[in-house]
Amino acid sequence: MIAQDLSELKNEIIKKFSETEGTFALAFKDLQSGETIFINEKENFHAASTMKTPVMIEIFKMAEAGKINLDDSVLVKNDFISIVDSSHYSMDLNEDSGEKLYSFIGKKKTIRELVYEMITVSSNLATNILIEICGAQNVMKTMKELGADDIKVLRGVEDIKAFEAGLNNTTTAFDLMVIFEAIANKTILSEKLCDEMIEILLDQKFNRIIPAKLPDDVKAAHKTGSITGIQHDSGIVYLPDGRKYVIVLLAKNLKDSAKGVETEAEVSRMIYDHLNKN
Repeated sequence: MIAQDLSELKNEIIKKFSETEGTFALAFKDLQSGETIFINEKENFHAASTMKTPVMIEIFKMAEAGKINLDDSVLVKNDFISIVDSSHYSMDLNEDSGEKLYSFIGKKKTIRELVYEMITVSSNLATNILIEICGAQNVMKTMKELGADDIKVLRGVEDIKAFEAGLNNTTTAFDLMVIFEAIANKTILSEKLCDEMIEILLDQKFNRIIPAKLPDDVKAAHKTGSITGIQHDSGIVYLPDGRKYVIVLLAKNLKDSAKGVETEAEVSRMIYDHLNKN
């Protein structure tokens, strides 16, 4: 991809973003050539469920260090402590996409199963249990070691008091790109553990953005995030010929979330088309 082509593509993407009301960010990196496209890549966004990828990394890092075993069983509970005042709160089943896990409250699941639920169906309940195991501060420390300096993982999900106090998990497109590049290149942990994380990400059940408009033989190992006015997707795209790239699409202040999703899916396709021009 020559520089002029890359510049033209960036301008086309900026134009595409401008057609939808909201604030968008893009971080793209071709893992073969090293070429990148950045748009608002250092802008801070509420992380929504994209913070679950850093949590997975920290859990797998603990497993690699022998601090936990991914096949250890832990109690599924719905009782958590606010970071604001240590008061107790619980998750609302109606606000959680991983509803199946609620039938296991009072029973046990393996850590590996909880990670799978957290990533593939974005279970908030699984996320909070896992954050209690690994610690939000440890997640942030590992992210900084990776060079993802602006990611903030302060708390679990649905800590309303923390939300009202402005203590939110935040991210940038650039930092998510750094994380997924490290997973894709298998530099973050052992090859075996990176492969396992990739397998989980490949089984993502929410596929409305990065893979939505891509051909069926293209695979995406990715993690989404969405709350009101916010629609994110971040991950690694694997092409049939063995090439791969990292793409992060973030959107906030969306007046029309469905239009935002459509716009991001179209940008994902634009990048794919550009990489596959004859």
